[in-house]
Amino acid sequence: MTLKFSSLVIGLGLGLALIQIVGLLRPGKYAAALRRFSRNTPAGVALMLLGTAWFVWNLSQESISDFASYKDYLLAGFAAVGLGSCVFVQDFLAVRGLAVVFLLLAKLMVDSGRPFLPATPWVLVIQAWAYVLVVAGIWLTVSPWRMRDFLNWSAASESRLRFGLILRLIFGLFVAALGFTKF
Repeated sequence: MTLKFSSLVIGLGLGLALIQIVGLLRPGKYAAALRRFSRNTPAGVALMLLGTAWFVWNLSQESISDFASYKDYLLAGFAAVGLGSCVFVQDFLAVRGLAVVFLLLAKLMVDSGRPFLPATPWVLVIQAWAYVLVVAGIWLTVSPWRMRDFLNWSAASESRLRFGLILRLIFGLFVAALGFTKF
């Protein structure tokens, strides 16, 4: 399965923009949802299962000659770790699941954009965003409570919330425009 880079970029940009529009239309409910996200176990299970399935699928596509005889055991082991996390590590599970998805999404963004690097420098916007996701994924994995603190801070006042929503909306629309025009 091959995903066109333009489709990925348009989807990411419009997806990001849509989330911000929802926040702008209903700032009170959005702020409350932000405050609850870190400890939202159903969202955490969904994100962790998504991340686990995505990681196991990525690993199954790799040709690991040094570990070919152990590949099935590795796949089962990583699947068990992901499923076990849903049961035994429920504290900040949503943040940990989101961190895994951030890392996998960043891999997809970098891998999909790499062939376009010689064609246009605008790919660097997507590549830079991917590396921001990598740093965020690592940081949130190590200290997931910081996302709770950041979300509480960003939703502390309606003006702060709106400012962040508008900035992310502009970025999302910019990314979508790049997907439509440059890729």
